[in-house]
Amino acid sequence: MSDTSPELDATQAALAAEHAAVYGYGVVGARIAEDRAGEADEAYTAHRARRDALHRAVRDLGGTPVASAAAYELPFEVADGEAAVRLAAELESRLAGAYAELVRAAEGEARRDAAAALSEAAVRAARWRGAGTPFPGLAEYDTEGSR
Repeated sequence: MSDTSPELDATQAALAAEHAAVYGYGVVGARIAEDRAGEADEAYTAHRARRDALHRAVRDLGGTPVASAAAYELPFEVADGEAAVRLAAELESRLAGAYAELVRAAEGEARRDAAAALSEAAVRAARWRGAGTPFPGLAEYDTEGSR
């Protein structure tokens, strides 16, 4: 018998994704062109807030929040502003996937919060990428091949 629920597992996965996004936006912020630095800073701040909320949610569900790693392997080298934009889009796409899973697993207010986070990640990914995807967060419909 498992001592976790699908909602707790999905909340932990979303928390882990937010930890990775906070780390990734640190890299983005160091390489992004000045004209998009404000956008990167806003995303970083939003992801820190979501991370903290998920930390509390895991505790409320009776779990021990997953800790952040000391470092994360980036999906590609981020040597300039163009690569920083691609990384930001990738981070948001991965978050959309994590939040889609949480929407599936949660109910009530937690589901509404996850749907809002999914929407925010999809909008940010579209802004970074310059185009949206038809079904953000659902890998089986991802036409960008980002997952």
